[in-house]
Amino acid sequence: MNGVTVNSLLALIVAFGIAALLGPVVIPLLRRLHFGQNVRDDGPKTHLQKQDTPTMGGVMILFAVVAATLIFSNKDYTLAVWALLFTVLFGLVGFLDDFLKIAKKRSMGLMAWQKIAAQFVLALGFAIALYFHPAVGSTVWLDQADLGIFFIPYAMFVIVATVNSVNLIDGLDGLCSSVTAVYALAMGLLVVLFITTYPSAALAPEQAVAVSGMLSNLSGMAVFACATAGACLGFLIHNAYPAKVFMGDLGAFSLGGAVSAMALLTRTSLLLPLMGIMYVASSVSVILQVGSYKLRHKRIFRMAPLHHHFELGGAPESRIVSMYSIVTAIASACALLIFRFCK
Repeated sequence: MNGVTVNSLLALIVAFGIAALLGPVVIPLLRRLHFGQNVRDDGPKTHLQKQDTPTMGGVMILFAVVAATLIFSNKDYTLAVWALLFTVLFGLVGFLDDFLKIAKKRSMGLMAWQKIAAQFVLALGFAIALYFHPAVGSTVWLDQADLGIFFIPYAMFVIVATVNSVNLIDGLDGLCSSVTAVYALAMGLLVVLFITTYPSAALAPEQAVAVSGMLSNLSGMAVFACATAGACLGFLIHNAYPAKVFMGDLGAFSLGGAVSAMALLTRTSLLLPLMGIMYVASSVSVILQVGSYKLRHKRIFRMAPLHHHFELGGAPESRIVSMYSIVTAIASACALLIFRFCK
């Protein structure tokens, strides 16, 4: 077992332990601070019993991801630090949204345009930075698809769409953390497979030096992905149905930043719609629902996002979470096969 595999597994285990152990400390603190969830009046009626459940528990995920990544990246910080910046800065937008909800005792914090504006500013900054970053550049599929200057609007779209999609899927106990744990674990495996199977032995000496630097950078991303998976799994101990704590927008936006960072920094963003198929399904269901109602005054789903459609159809929350996680796992396995034979 090579070093990157060991460090990635250690990051997963440590992040899991940190997130799990923070629960008994953070959850009572959130209760004392009266950081309780304000449930939407127009949501499923069964959710009304979740009123005042502690929220902003995403701080446990955020702390676990940052700590485990910094500990086990083994000085391969070039890309890992950028991934952490994605995660932390989008988490700050989510924190502000959560804080306003709690302070004003309502289910809406930032106005929709304020959230979108903040996301676009961050997305533009990240897209430009990645475009000029020597380890990323304008490629979206390893070294085979170069978008040139069009990478900037492409990356902005990927970031904003991903952050909002991950936020939309955070609607049932354990749903976002379960799906993201599967996605992140698959991304960690993808990066480890790429590093361990790259044919560097056949390269010329000058090429070998460049490839060594690239693989070193990617090893930090493997650690980051596994740390994200471990943090989500540790958080699930407290967030699985019936949830003792919610991640809030702080957690959902952090994970949205993490998911988009994994896709762009590893230059495998073309696999994101497949690996994140349930994120896509949530966003598409909302778009279709809104479009249908505005054009035909008819709804396609009982309620959007899609998980609420299943919930109102009688499916228990735990079954929906299991179904979403299984579909994500199968889709991620397909993505790994595509990556293996097309790289």
